Amino acid sequence: MKPIYSKAQLDYLKAKTNFENKASILEKKIETTRKTREVTQEVMEGLVMETGFHDAYNELVISENELIEWSHSTIKHEKTYRENKQPIEQMYDNLNTSPEMRAQIIQLAMKIR
Repeated sequence: MKPIYSKAQLDYLKAKTNFENKASILEKKIETTRKTREVTQEVMEGLVMETGFHDAYNELVISENELIEWSHSTIKHEKTYRENKQPIEQMYDNLNTSPEMRAQIIQLAMKIR
């Protein structure tokens, strides 16, 4: 049975897929460019913009933020939240100070149905 996702979850999945595709394209462009010239910071910046990687990254961050916001409001209706309110709120408070915590919250948010 196919899982049913919220709009925030679908938007995140779409942005993540797009980001991964753009990252793959960027890697190929870097390899091709390396064969003909040195990849300086200026060249790299050009490739990042040319491949759409920069825009894909920004879209991913926006969709992650929306997913986190959605999960925070949605989880408040769960019994587990009410029983563990303080540690859960602490996780959300620390999500911008720790990339690992942010990734963990995103993983958990994708499991909400």
